[in-house]
Parts: sequence; C-alpha cells; structure tokens
Amino acid sequence: MAENEAAADGYEPRLETLYREVVVPALREQFGYKNAHSVPRIDKVVLNMGVGEATADTKKVQSAANDLALIAGQKPVITRARTSISTFKLREGMPIGAKVTLRKGRMFDFLDRLVTVALPRVRDFRGLNPKSFDGRGNYALGIKEHIVFPEINYDKVDQIWGMDVVVCTTARTDEEARALLGALNFPLRQ
Repeated sequence: MAENEAAADGYEPRLETLYREVVVPALREQFGYKNAHSVPRIDKVVLNMGVGEATADTKKVQSAANDLALIAGQKPVITRARTSISTFKLREGMPIGAKVTLRKGRMFDFLDRLVTVALPRVRDFRGLNPKSFDGRGNYALGIKEHIVFPEINYDKVDQIWGMDVVVCTTARTDEEARALLGALNFPLRQ
C-alpha cells in the first residue's frame, strides 16, 4: 500500500529508494535471508526534546515544540511530568518537553537530512558511537545543539536545546541493525 501511495503523488524519499534498490539485496546476500520481507527495515524514528528550564518558564516548552515541529515536519506532543519532585521544583502534570514519532516518508526524509546535512554540521564530529545499540536492534543518539538542522533559523532561536533521536528497526540483533544503518550511510565509527 505504501508503494501505491508513493506512486500516486509521484514522490518517494531518496533514502527509501536506496533501501529498496540497494540495501535489501545487499543484506539478503550478507545474512542469507530467503524472503525479502525478513530483511530488517527501519520501523520508526522518535525525536525527543527535554526542556529542563520549563519549571521556571513554561513558554520555553512551547518554543522547543515549535522548533521540533520545524525539524520533524509534523506537530509534536508536549510531554508532562509523571510525578512531583520537590528538589527540582517539579509538579505532576507540568510540561517538561516535546516528542514526535516519524514513520514512512517523513521518517526517511528526516533520516536523509540527519545523515547528509545535520550531522556534518556538528562541531568536532568524528562519527556516531557504534555501541549505542540497545541489544534488540534499535539505535539512539543525542544531538547537543538543535540548530544544526537547516530548518532552524539561528537568529530567531531564543535558546539552544539538545535532542534525542531513536531509530527503531525490525532487526533482531545489533549486528543486523549495524549492517542496515551502515548500508543507509550512517557515519558509524569503526
């Protein structure tokens, strides 16, 4: 069904085409998959931006959510505190961050921009940590400055926040996920 939707409007993300035409055959050969549907694929990408200063000023969460919407291309969800922590002046239900889950076309567009544009703009970038897999084929990375994305206008940013990017795959092992992300041009350190 996704192929029909992509063909209907004539647009298919570049990374999705690379996955279908290059990565799937390469992984089938490397791991000996008999069926093309058993080849690991990227299921979703979750972007999370925690705003610690939100306890003093709740408008900062809305500003972070607006920046996250520009980066992701869809509206984020405001995350709220589950419990009260008096030492952090945090009450239950207070807004403390924003998150967004990307799937299908938006996911591939974001990953393409992350790998080709945003990560090369990171200061002192030496590659992604290959040990950041969780044991089940998912990969997590942190970005210290959200201004590395070209959608963010540096002059209009009131504060620089970090963000977490979690790439969820259908791979069963870290080795399969490492091969998948490496084939998709993720700059993993050796």
